[in-house]
Amino acid sequence: MVRLFEPWPIKGVTIRNRICVSPMCQYSTADGIARDWHMVHLGSRAVGGAGIVMVEASAVHPEGRITPGDLGIWTGEQAKALSPIVAFIKSHGAVPAIQIAHAGRKASTAPPFNGGHPLTPETGGWVPLAPSSIPFGNYPLPRAMQENDFSRIRDHFVSAARRALSAGFEILEIHMAHGYLLHSFLSPLSNRRTDSYGGSLENRMRFPLEVTRAVREVWPSDLPLWVRISTTDWMENGWYPEQSVSLAIELKQCGVDVIDCSSGGLSPDARIPLGPGYQTRFSSQIRQSAEIQTIAVGMITDPVQAEHILVTGQADGVSLAREMLRDPYWPLHAAQKLGHDLEWPEQYSRAKPTVR
Repeated sequence: MVRLFEPWPIKGVTIRNRICVSPMCQYSTADGIARDWHMVHLGSRAVGGAGIVMVEASAVHPEGRITPGDLGIWTGEQAKALSPIVAFIKSHGAVPAIQIAHAGRKASTAPPFNGGHPLTPETGGWVPLAPSSIPFGNYPLPRAMQENDFSRIRDHFVSAARRALSAGFEILEIHMAHGYLLHSFLSPLSNRRTDSYGGSLENRMRFPLEVTRAVREVWPSDLPLWVRISTTDWMENGWYPEQSVSLAIELKQCGVDVIDCSSGGLSPDARIPLGPGYQTRFSSQIRQSAEIQTIAVGMITDPVQAEHILVTGQADGVSLAREMLRDPYWPLHAAQKLGHDLEWPEQYSRAKPTVR
């Protein structure tokens, strides 16, 4: 069997293949409520044969949005709007997943297609939160979190997890990457606290691990819990892969099943050596050193490349982002290229090419 199309059992969920649609922000809601766009966008990737369709970063609170157009899961109405999308994804054989997030100091900006500039409270934005009052690039100065903020934000993540379950999601991912709130606690470049949440590696990991343990308590034990991390900041004296291994070991102890291995996002000054599969070595390192399942992401575009990542043990699954925007039916086309006879939706069966 082609490894890319082997079933992937995790806890009580069996995924039909090793292909995940990466969470990709659409910045296309009003009040955080999913619309027809999300049904078509996400539903078409399920029809296209992906094993997992993951909903974009969904804010656990209004202050945790990247933009005013972000998807949210801080209300029951938002969860209710996601339910029919979840049902459609399931009806076409894919596993519905959602990433829950708080943008931290990178919050309060315009959507990228509207310039991506920071928003002030006077222009429709809000004051962002962070471990320390250190801005991201030229963004506004964030407010450093105070004692009462910790339990409040932790509870927001827990409530979001409960709502995700009520909507029918079967995989939950905590966003701990790309310079957003939880990642900014991990990196010494953005966390200059002098209390128990800053300083040593143990202290910098404290709040992200507290959030993870609290979420795991309410997320059913038979359903997978993922965490996406930035394996490196690509910055001197920042967060680096060996620390990611230590974090992955701790996350495993918290009940996390899969580490989604991305990188960067903490600083606009980072120089990232982009190229096909440029992050897979970090996925491999974490998989071997922490003995936990991983998923590789980052400029994975070719089926042979994806198969190689899995066959060589660099990851247990692959997550595709922009390539899935270009081709919602990438899994169907990948199967053809790899000589795997993948079943097409019956509505499209008359267009199925012959596998050679």
